[in-house]
Amino acid sequence: MKTQTTTTSIFSLTDQGKVIGDRLANALEGSIHLHRPEEFSLAARAAFEQNHRCVFVCSTGIIIRVLAPVLKDKHTDPPVLALDEQGKFVIPLLSGHEGGASAFGYRIAKLLDGTLVNTTATDYSQPVYCLGVGSDKGCPTELIKDLFESSISALAEPVNISAVASIDVKQNETGILQFADTLSLSLQCYSAEQLRSVEDQLSVRSEIVFNEVGCYGVAEAAALLAATEITGKAAELVITKQKNDRSTISVARSYR
Repeated sequence: MKTQTTTTSIFSLTDQGKVIGDRLANALEGSIHLHRPEEFSLAARAAFEQNHRCVFVCSTGIIIRVLAPVLKDKHTDPPVLALDEQGKFVIPLLSGHEGGASAFGYRIAKLLDGTLVNTTATDYSQPVYCLGVGSDKGCPTELIKDLFESSISALAEPVNISAVASIDVKQNETGILQFADTLSLSLQCYSAEQLRSVEDQLSVRSEIVFNEVGCYGVAEAAALLAATEITGKAAELVITKQKNDRSTISVARSYR
């Protein structure tokens, strides 16, 4: 499976493109904006091979020619997106589902008030969204609900949650159970060993969580497993780990 990427390299080649690149760099945590780098081809390939999410404010032809020598396959290549100089259109070029380019494209389009141009055929099939939840003992339902609602509003697409999932040590946690009930869903639980099977897709691996429950993350891993269990296909994170003082949530998506 693909390792979830957390660094974004943004490339621009024109003055208008620089404006868009600067806007994205200011809005996206962990991003690097390279405007007219001296060795553009080398810089782009290096970012790609370092598994950075790559955003190019330039023509698709340039991107394809530059990255062609380092392309491997959709299971290992990082997400690559192309934007026009006005930021009106966002095109996921590579790793739409496996790498999260489609979901990342939604986020960028919303930031720029633009339009996602998604050409992946799978997007015409039915998406399945699953929610992963973690909390400390006795966490009130209201805190989980508030975190969920504030996080889900960031998506530019309508979402209907098909499953709520967590780790088995939380199977009797009242706050999580009551929250699942508000969505008319039962709580699905997985063992720490099962959750570790998708640890290479986590956006963050927490040693603290590992020491407490035996896996590096609960919300993201549970969401990924639940989505894959429903569709039988690979899942991607569309909302990475979000947290407040007492709970965490994540949303994963797969396609039937």
